[in-house]
Amino acid sequence: MAFVTVISAAAIGLDNPIAAGELAHACGADIDWVVQLVEVGIVEVKLPTAQPDQWQFYSPDLHRALEARRLERDFGVGLDAAALILDLENEVRRLKAVLQAQGR
Repeated sequence: MAFVTVISAAAIGLDNPIAAGELAHACGADIDWVVQLVEVGIVEVKLPTAQPDQWQFYSPDLHRALEARRLERDFGVGLDAAALILDLENEVRRLKAVLQAQGR
């Protein structure tokens, strides 16, 4: 008996956001974890007063969520620390780009 694995993919963009449940699934987590991501500022939602099942996320959100999950898994950090680490990484990248643009 042969087993076949079917993999499907969809582009995440302005026209095709993903729901909170899909974000949670992509990260191997649950909706409560996604709610925590929003609470600590790792990802943002346009309508924070809406219920989590109405939230929409985009590619940068998925990337930050996956990075937060990796930090949790690999280094045992909490989401507050992950938020700080991700913000610092972004700032370092921004400053490097400024220096590079100035020819330094």
